[in-house]
Amino acid sequence: MQIGLFLQNQVLGMQWLKEGIGGILTVLGLDLSGKIGGSIHFFLYDVIKIMLLLCVLIFVISYIQSYFPPERSKRILGRFRGIGANGIAALLGTVTPFCSCSSIPLFMGFTSAGLPLGVTFSFLISSPMVDLGSLVLLTSVFG
Repeated sequence: MQIGLFLQNQVLGMQWLKEGIGGILTVLGLDLSGKIGGSIHFFLYDVIKIMLLLCVLIFVISYIQSYFPPERSKRILGRFRGIGANGIAALLGTVTPFCSCSSIPLFMGFTSAGLPLGVTFSFLISSPMVDLGSLVLLTSVFG
């Protein structure tokens, strides 16, 4: 149980970063409980956290993409034509577990592989729109 709590707080929640930035701002003389100090703390923490997450995500996606060269993607998606190709590309975008940060490099790989523009746009549009959060929200709204 302690390992799960550690992973949730320190790794996923980046509590270490929040405490580190808070410590630096406290040393600089800012009151973190005030509006100005709290705003600066929030801004710095979120900017650094998002930049770290984007860098890691883009690196992982680029590494995965290196194992799927554009020729292989074209060979897989090239088997389908017309509406079927758009449906498969949209389905592939649906199961992509990331946001548009990973969809853009895959989209560029698809276009460089010579896939039709309609198929690549089907992937690009469905990828960030249909994610786990959207599905949970859709399920809770419509039962």
